[in-house]
Amino acid sequence: MATQIVLPKLGQTMEEGTIVEWMKKEGDEIARGDVLFQVESDKAVLEVESKAKGVLRKILVDKGVKVPVLTPVAIIAKPDEDISDLLAGAGAAPQAAPAATAEEAASAAEAPAAEAAVAESAVAAAPAAPIERERTFASPRARKLAAEKGVDLAYVAGSGPNGRIIEQDVLSYLERQPAATPLAKRMAEQQGLPLESVAAAGTRVTAADVRAAGAAPAAAAAPAAKPAAAPIQPAAGEIVPMAGVRAIIAQRMSASSQTTASVTLESMVDATELVNIRTKLKDALAKQLGFSVGYNDLLAVIVARCLVEFPYMNARLEEKGIRLLGEVNVGMAVDSERGLLVPVIRNAHTMGVKELALAFRALVDRARQGKSLPDDLTGGTFTITNLGMYGVDAFTPIINLPECAILGVGRIRPEPAVVDGQIVVRQHMWLSLTFDHRLVDGAPAARFLQQIMRYIEEPYLLLA
Repeated sequence: MATQIVLPKLGQTMEEGTIVEWMKKEGDEIARGDVLFQVESDKAVLEVESKAKGVLRKILVDKGVKVPVLTPVAIIAKPDEDISDLLAGAGAAPQAAPAATAEEAASAAEAPAAEAAVAESAVAAAPAAPIERERTFASPRARKLAAEKGVDLAYVAGSGPNGRIIEQDVLSYLERQPAATPLAKRMAEQQGLPLESVAAAGTRVTAADVRAAGAAPAAAAAPAAKPAAAPIQPAAGEIVPMAGVRAIIAQRMSASSQTTASVTLESMVDATELVNIRTKLKDALAKQLGFSVGYNDLLAVIVARCLVEFPYMNARLEEKGIRLLGEVNVGMAVDSERGLLVPVIRNAHTMGVKELALAFRALVDRARQGKSLPDDLTGGTFTITNLGMYGVDAFTPIINLPECAILGVGRIRPEPAVVDGQIVVRQHMWLSLTFDHRLVDGAPAARFLQQIMRYIEEPYLLLA
C-alpha cells in the first residue's frame, strides 16, 4: 500500500523544519527503519527513519526547503502501484528558491561530475595536499581514531553524508600510507609533509627521503598541490546567507535584546580551591570516566545548587506573571561547526559531578554531530557560557529567552592577592551575571551571584 511520508514533529516546540539532505533517492528500495532524510529544526539536525517499506517513488520536498510539520515530503509504494491520488493530494511540491545566475547555472550543471569526483576520492589514493573545504566534518569515532593514529583529517576524504569523514575513511587512509621509519614519520609530521607525497629510495620511507622531499623546490610541488575548488574565504563584498543555525541565533538574540531589561553584574572570585578540587577529581576519575572532569562540570553543579536555593532566578515571564519553575535544567553554551548550540542538562540539581559530566559529554557529542535528540536543546531554565578558554576575562552575555538569567565565565589566571596580610598568588576568575530586571531586582540577583562565588571559593560546602 502506498504511504505518504510527512515531516514529523520532532520535539514539543517544533513547528517547521528544513530538509538538510536526502539519504535515499527516487527508485531506491526502502526498508522499515532506513534513514530517509535529515531535517534541521531548532538548532538540531535529526535523522528521520522510514516507517514503511517499498520503493521511494517520489520526493516531494527538495533539499534546502523549509516546510511546516506534517507536510508530505515523499511517497513510498510498490514499483507498479498507482500513486496519482497521493500526488494530487500532496499538491505542488515545495521547491528550493533558485537564485539563478549564469555562473550558478553552470555550477549546477557540473554538480554531478563534482559529486562523482568526491565519491571516487573516498577510495582513491590520499591527496598530497590538504583537501580544501570550508569545514571538516567527522564522526566522533573518526576523530578518536585519527587522534590515536596521528592522522591529520585535513588529508582524509569523507565518504559520509555531505562529505563527512567516518571511521572507515580514516582506516582506508591508514591502509594507503607507505611503510616508513618512526623518525621519518616524526620528521614528516613536523614539516607538514604527507608521507604519501615522499618518494622512498628503498622499501620504506626514511628520514633521508623526508629531508630530500622537504628540500625540493616549492614550485615543483605546486602543480600537484593546487586545489581545483573555489577559495574557502568569501570574496570581499560577498553576502553570506543568513540561514540555518545562524538565522536562529540572530532571531533569538535580537528578540532577547529588544524584549528584556537586561543588567549585567561582574565580580572577580578567588577560584584557587575550585582549581585544586578539579585537579583532584580529574586525577581520581579520569580512568573511570575516560575523560577529565572540567570546570564547566563543576560550575553546572554549583549553579544548579544555587538555583534551588534562590528559586526566583529559576523563573520565566509568562502572560499571567512570573512562573517559578519546578525543574532545574542547566544549559551549557557550546561552540560547534554549525554555530552556537546550548545542550540542556535536565534536573541538574539531582546530579553529582560524575553523573553530570557523563550526561554533558553525551549531549555535546550528539550536538556536534548534528544528531541531538528532539529535546536535547530545549527546556533550559538557566544558561552558562564560558569563554575563559579563549583568554576572555569578562563579557556581557545575552539572556537565552525565555530564561531569566545567564552566567558568563571568564578565564582563570594566577594573580597576586593579599591573604592574612601576606601577598600570595591566587587563582582568580571573572563572573558576569546578566539577568532580566523585569523579573529580578539588582540586590536579589547580587545575592545569587554571591552564593555562586561562595561555592567556588569553598567548594567543600557542596557536601553540606
